[in-house]
Amino acid sequence: MKIRRFQDEDINQIVNLFYDTVHSVNKKDYTIKQLNVWAPPGEQVTIRERWRESMHRNITLVALVGETIVGFSDMTINGHLDRLYIHKDYLKQGIATALVHNLENEARKLKLAEIDTEASITAKPFFERKDYKVIHKQSVERSGILLTNYIMIKSLLS
Repeated sequence: MKIRRFQDEDINQIVNLFYDTVHSVNKKDYTIKQLNVWAPPGEQVTIRERWRESMHRNITLVALVGETIVGFSDMTINGHLDRLYIHKDYLKQGIATALVHNLENEARKLKLAEIDTEASITAKPFFERKDYKVIHKQSVERSGILLTNYIMIKSLLS
């Protein structure tokens, strides 16, 4: 596995990975209606354009096996870990750990005291194992549907 910075040509694989992951990995914790507002069918083009811009603004890393993107994650320069998605066929192989570790190192280089994220029900145990602490549970409304996630923070001062 290789980790590198986001490049424009990555966007199609990233959006496809996002859709596949949400609709397969997260289905154990969310309903079909919730999954469809999280990753709406037929909106890939809109998401590609919006994400391409934010991924250039953020520190965005992709994990590759050969030429295939098997995971990606990004963080704002203020330390908000925005997205972390791993290909459904590459779970539990250390990819998420490697991506988050690299982003935490980037946050330390920026002299940030902490990093925060909004973890899904599915991702919460992963972040807890990485020393992120739940600040509170929240419900986020999208198109009239509520999605539960967790505001989590990790101190980088240790």
